[in-house]
Amino acid sequence: MDVNRLDLLRELSERGSVTAVAEATGRTPSAVSQQLKVLEREAGMPLTERSGRGLVLTSAGHALARSAADVAIALERATALWDEFRNHPSGEVTLLTFPTIGASLLPGVLTDLASVAGLVVHCTDLDPELAGFPDLTSDYDIVLAHSMPGELPWGGRGLKVVPLLTEPLDVGIPSDHRLAGRSHVTSADLVDETWLGVPLGFPFERILHSIEQQGGKRVHVSQRFSDMRIIEAFIAAGQGVAFVPRFTSGAVPEGVVLKPIRGVTSARQIVALVRPDVAERLAVRTVLDVLTARASRLEQSYAHPSRGPQPAAD
Repeated sequence: MDVNRLDLLRELSERGSVTAVAEATGRTPSAVSQQLKVLEREAGMPLTERSGRGLVLTSAGHALARSAADVAIALERATALWDEFRNHPSGEVTLLTFPTIGASLLPGVLTDLASVAGLVVHCTDLDPELAGFPDLTSDYDIVLAHSMPGELPWGGRGLKVVPLLTEPLDVGIPSDHRLAGRSHVTSADLVDETWLGVPLGFPFERILHSIEQQGGKRVHVSQRFSDMRIIEAFIAAGQGVAFVPRFTSGAVPEGVVLKPIRGVTSARQIVALVRPDVAERLAVRTVLDVLTARASRLEQSYAHPSRGPQPAAD
């Protein structure tokens, strides 16, 4: 069987439609359909069937698509072995990041990789809902993602998950706020506050639900933003309180102080998601190694539980 046609079947299993496969691979839908028909003749059994206006995989198609993933992994592993023999992790690596970790890690990562001849890393940013991160691995070699501890939103997808860091989420409050002198805050302190939230479906929303459960009432969310710079500007203006990442939000603006929250799990796990075949590439492994090292350095650089002025004792 032709490897390229096997890869089209795998793409169909992951993307769900011939149109999506065509767009991703630079082909026309008719060309994709023709190649899948050829693959069916080679296999000697139906691999797809009609469902409405589209195609879905048969049980045989799903089985062969899984085999296609194994073939892709083996090919990439063989290429990686040759690259290691030559000691040359060359090629292009595409990386998708969400904004805060991208600003904190990627400039240093690219600086560290600049000495690797022939390795080119193309970065872009996006901040999708939690469930959207795994799907993006079909279009990018490395996807930086975040979730709440204990959640496995990308479980069962067959992806390689590389832990980068666990980041506490502090509560950002105005510097003249009644809680500004506290060493920490609790759900009871915060349940009656006006909150600046994130779009529904984003990870931070789950911590607000915990505060509601402990406080016994709904919290009031006045505005929702995905950009941390906007959130911090609203905090400084006295428009509310919000969760702020401890390591990756950058310098806290004047007029904002950060306080750890007790009694609620308030942290996020930041990982790199990679398809298993892509993870075999020496160039991708090289980038992942530098990402991991930079993330460790970032985490170790925060020796204190909060940034900004030291809080007064309770």
